[in-house]
This record gives sequence, C-alpha cells and structure tokens, in this order.
Amino acid sequence: MHPSLVIRSGRSAWKGPYFVAFPNLREALQNNLPIKTQARSCTILPNFVGIRFMVHNGKDYVPVQVTQDMVGHKLGEFAITKKRFTYKCVASLLASF
Repeated sequence: MHPSLVIRSGRSAWKGPYFVAFPNLREALQNNLPIKTQARSCTILPNFVGIRFMVHNGKDYVPVQVTQDMVGHKLGEFAITKKRFTYKCVASLLASF
C-alpha cells in the first residue's frame, strides 16, 4: 500500500491509514442501514461515501452520514464527545435580587 496525499494521519506513511473491516458494508450501502461502531480512530475511506455510521461518543451513538469531503478524516471527528457548558441557575439568581 502506497501513501497518498489525501489521507492525513498521525501514523507513519509506510503503515498506511488505520481502518476497520466492516463485514456488513455492502448491505448497509444497499439498504441504507446504519453501521454501529466504536472505532472512532478509523480513517474514512472513499468506499464509505454514502454510508451512515452510528459512532459511539462515550455515552450514545451519534449518527454520521459520510460525504465526499470527509474522506481522509477520522470517524471520531464527527461525533463530538463533550457537551457545551451552560449556566442554568444564573437566571434564577438574578431574578431573586
């Protein structure tokens, strides 16, 4: 396998991209079924375009629809793991003054 310029990774170029073999890839493409995975470090390959993945973020499975622009990135980049922090009790404290 030769390294390409499209795939960005932290791995050595001679190792190639890291990906997981999904056994039901063809069935998911034909029937539009999502593939549940916990492999967040899996590199998105060109044959994944059009497939829906359910990527685990540590708590839930987040739906990710793979497009052409995502090729070369990791699955985990599109399933955020941190919630946005908000102050919920500030409004009630201000109203009491």
